[in-house]
Amino acid sequence: MPAVGTFRVCEPGRPPLAEAVIEGVAEAVALPSVLVTMLGSLIEAWPRQIYTQPLVTTRFLGQRTTYVCDPGHIRSLMVDQADALEREPFMLRALAPALGSGVLTADGAHWRRQRRTAVPMFRPDRVRSFVPAMARAAAATRARWRDADPAGTERDILREMMRTTFDVIVATMVSGDPHLAVEPFGAAMDAYLGQTSWKIALEMLRAPAWVPHPGARAGAEAVRYLRGEVARTIARRRARGEPGSDLLGLLLQARDPETGEPLPEASLIDNLLTFVSAGHETTALALAWTFRVLAEHPEVERRVVAEMAQLGADPAADPEAADRLPYTRQVLLEVMRLYPPAPLIVRRTRAPVRLGDTVVPAGQSVHVPVYALHRHALLWDKPEVFDPDRFAPERAAARDRYAYLPFGAGPRVCIGMSLALTECLVILATLLPAFRLRPVTAEMPPAQFRVTLRPKGGLTMRVAPRHGASHVA
Repeated sequence: MPAVGTFRVCEPGRPPLAEAVIEGVAEAVALPSVLVTMLGSLIEAWPRQIYTQPLVTTRFLGQRTTYVCDPGHIRSLMVDQADALEREPFMLRALAPALGSGVLTADGAHWRRQRRTAVPMFRPDRVRSFVPAMARAAAATRARWRDADPAGTERDILREMMRTTFDVIVATMVSGDPHLAVEPFGAAMDAYLGQTSWKIALEMLRAPAWVPHPGARAGAEAVRYLRGEVARTIARRRARGEPGSDLLGLLLQARDPETGEPLPEASLIDNLLTFVSAGHETTALALAWTFRVLAEHPEVERRVVAEMAQLGADPAADPEAADRLPYTRQVLLEVMRLYPPAPLIVRRTRAPVRLGDTVVPAGQSVHVPVYALHRHALLWDKPEVFDPDRFAPERAAARDRYAYLPFGAGPRVCIGMSLALTECLVILATLLPAFRLRPVTAEMPPAQFRVTLRPKGGLTMRVAPRHGASHVA
């Protein structure tokens, strides 16, 4: 359970002078201490009671926030009363400059039109058709690791997984467009996400959008790059005269099933950037945390590798391969319980919402702290313990559906859930039989909220071939 502690703005590798400058900014605008803590990681500023109580209401800077950690209340909130909710202003301030008003950030009728239009692109048959491309991207990582240093080397596994999942995105969404490059795109995403905590804090202070903050200029440059790259990708596809059968092609051909209208140009950019950025970021995080957790539990890792050995074929040749990895899937789900890539669901009430005996008035914040929900003392036995058997079929079936929300819930449940799970399983099945990954430092890296849940300071591991696996192509 995270504890509120001393906040250090300085990231690993940032010189002390930069830390002093940022701390000086915090002092200059008189940020409350808990708000300064939030700048480090929002989960460290949560009230501790949310790990032990079903419903907690706090007041902060004159605003009330209700944290919902009871599965019945979550269902009531996210499903039964979903129409009474809207996006939280502080999250819109953090995300909308980059993602616009796409399916992740829009509300109301505009969101419903985009969601209806996009849903067919993520049907199970579409996901299975992407498996060979997923496996080829993973195989490229396997070859790169083997060829660069056959004896093994230290690597930032999060960065490696960002590259691999970006390769999957490029292959499945934009047909391998060679102009969309992983390194500058990833650097721009890092620059943008790195300053979102300031946007959240300033929104809570009701500061105008023009108020400067550390990272603002780099964030604005990142937005120009990201949106420009996506717009140019769409323009190149249109210049080909053939939309194609990948996700961009499907977006270009998509029609609202009720109106028959295509997506406007702005919505194309918003949604393609949403799918590219969110798709590779969250999947890479799930994979990186999985490699790190498995290194702590070699007996689980052995069982996973033994299950993968039974596949009998390269995943690239078998679209059904992921379906034959039930225990590996349990491991992945348990890792996402402990380290959910999307650790918080935030909403604001447009109308009063009733949660049991509690009524949340219109205009207040209601949050589902997924990270805390997954470690809640009333919902999980020994919640801090890694136990993949929690997701064995019989135990999973007995659990309330709304106690586990790595992909959200209700009408806005993650549209790419099936795609992400399949991609993770295919990449793990390609890399784990060939390599053993071990941490460079014994301590598990702290989990840090940066819209997503990142390992603070990266995740460096030593990658070495498994005994007898050097022949893998």
